[in-house]
Amino acid sequence: MIKQFRSINPLNIILLIGIATLLRVGIFIHLPDQISFEFMEPFARLLLDVPLDNAFSPIANVLIAQGILIVQALIFNRIINSYGLLGKPTFLPALMYVTAGSLLSPFLLLSPALVCNFMVLWMIDKFLSIYKRDEVRSVMYDLGMIVAAGTLIYFPFISLLPLIWISLVIFRPFNWREWFAVISGFITIFFFLAVFYYWNDSLDKFYSIWLPLTTKFPTNLRINLYDSLVLIPVVIILILGFFQLQQNFFRSVVQLRKSFQLLFFMFIIGLLSFYLKQNLVLYHFLFCVPPASALMAYYFLHAGRRWIYESLYFFLLGCIIYFQLF
Repeated sequence: MIKQFRSINPLNIILLIGIATLLRVGIFIHLPDQISFEFMEPFARLLLDVPLDNAFSPIANVLIAQGILIVQALIFNRIINSYGLLGKPTFLPALMYVTAGSLLSPFLLLSPALVCNFMVLWMIDKFLSIYKRDEVRSVMYDLGMIVAAGTLIYFPFISLLPLIWISLVIFRPFNWREWFAVISGFITIFFFLAVFYYWNDSLDKFYSIWLPLTTKFPTNLRINLYDSLVLIPVVIILILGFFQLQQNFFRSVVQLRKSFQLLFFMFIIGLLSFYLKQNLVLYHFLFCVPPASALMAYYFLHAGRRWIYESLYFFLLGCIIYFQLF
C-alpha cells in the first residue's frame, strides 16, 4: 500500500477514496440516529445565520465529511509537493491526511474544525510561500483575516494567530510593519462585526466573545483511555518520523528545516488550544492532522525496510477500524 502511494499515479485517487470509505465502516454500521452540525459560533450568527444544525441526515453528514476530507487531502498533497517538503513528488501526504483525519469517531462527522481545516491548509500554503518573497506585508494581512474568519466559525481557531508571528520569526528578519499587518488583518474582520453588533444594539454581547480567552488551562482532563489506544500506532509513526527527519535535518535545505519547525509549532498549538472551547470536543484535534500527516508522510517515504513500514501502516488501519467497531 505505502509503496503504491510513494509515486504519483492517478489510480491513487481511486484507492484514496476506497481507503477513506473503509475507515468509515464502523460509523456506517453504528450510524447515530441524529447528528447536529453547528456551522458558526453563536456570536457570529447575528451577522450570518446559516441554519445547518439538522439540515443533513446522518448518512449525508458522514458522506459530506468524507468528501471534504478527501478534497482537503488532495489540496494538502499539492501543497507539500509544490514546496518539496518530502524531497520528491509523492501521494503519501494525501494518504496520511485521510488516515489521520479518520483516526477518531468525531473526526468522521461534519464539524466546524473540519471546515476550518480548509483555512489551515490555506495558511500553510501562505506560510511556505513567504520564505522567498521580498515583501510579505500583504500576506501577513491576509493571514490575519483568515484567522479572524476562522474564529467566526470555530472560536479556538484564534489560537493560530500567534503562529503567524512564529512564522515571521522562523522565516524572516524582524520588521515591525509585517508584525503589525497581522493585527490589522485580524482587526478588520472584527471591526465590521463590532459595528454590526452596535447597529443591532447588542454591543454587550460583542464583549462576551472574548470570555474564553480568560479561561484557565485545565489541570484535570477526563479522557477515555480505551478510545485513546488507537493513538498508539500514530505515536510510534510520529516518533519514527522524528528520528528519520533528525537524521536528514542538517543535510536538508534551509527551507525544509524551517518548514518542519513551523509545522511542529502548529501541531503544539493545535493540541493545547482545546481549552478555548467550553467543553472538550475531540474533533478539535483535527487541527493537528496537517502537521502530523506531513511528518508521517516523511517517515513512510524515507523508511528503508518495506515489511516494517507496510506492517506499521496496516496495523494503524486495523486499530482505527477495530476501535470504531468495538
